[in-house]
Amino acid sequence: MPITMRKRALVTGASGGIGAAIARAYARAGMRVAVHYNTSKPAAETVLGQLEGDGHVLVQGDLSDPIEVRSVVEGASEAMLGIDVLVNNAGVFEHTPFNTTSYDTWLSDWKRTLDINLMSAVNATYCVLPLMVRQGKGKVINIASRSAFRAETEAPAYAVSKAGMVSLTRCLARAEARHGILSYCIAPGWVETAMAREGMEQMAADIISQIPLGRIASVEDVASVALFLASDGADYLTGITIPVAGGSWLTT
Repeated sequence: MPITMRKRALVTGASGGIGAAIARAYARAGMRVAVHYNTSKPAAETVLGQLEGDGHVLVQGDLSDPIEVRSVVEGASEAMLGIDVLVNNAGVFEHTPFNTTSYDTWLSDWKRTLDINLMSAVNATYCVLPLMVRQGKGKVINIASRSAFRAETEAPAYAVSKAGMVSLTRCLARAEARHGILSYCIAPGWVETAMAREGMEQMAADIISQIPLGRIASVEDVASVALFLASDGADYLTGITIPVAGGSWLTT
């Protein structure tokens, strides 16, 4: 039976990839969606036009800036008269190897990655919590990566940022359950997105050989898990991380 619900969701980084797929899945289930974007307004408008139902909105902001994070959350809440589900999906993947020759480059790359991938989620969660506490319930869904558990040699900042998302999920679960606020984390492996396409094209055969299910995930594979977590069917779950990796990596 298809999941249907009348909830309001803010999805960050929703102008493409996993975020856009989650926005479409939520709208298809009857939810109102705030589609966040930073610089890709035409792409975000395309996603908005694809959403079933009505009451959906666009919200813009650079999530590496804490002030703009607050503006995004407040704008989405004002437009939809509340937020029931926050999906922290916005992220970047950049190479930050330990043998980077320039210390200044190393510092700026790590700061950018942590600000966008981790601190944007931390700050958005902080800003949305008072709204959810007043409602007496709410859900925060963080999009991490199997890199949080596998580790990365060429992109350690990315792996560290995603490990932080897992820990954020657990801390939030323990701290806010008394307010009816639940938190979840999704840790995808390789997913068919523009951000991952270069690596997949170069290593497709090797990647698939590591996946027992024999294929790379689609964005819809991740979105279906996000839809379940937003539903009442996940109301006795909190603090968990679900690997969407076809069996290529199992979390503990």
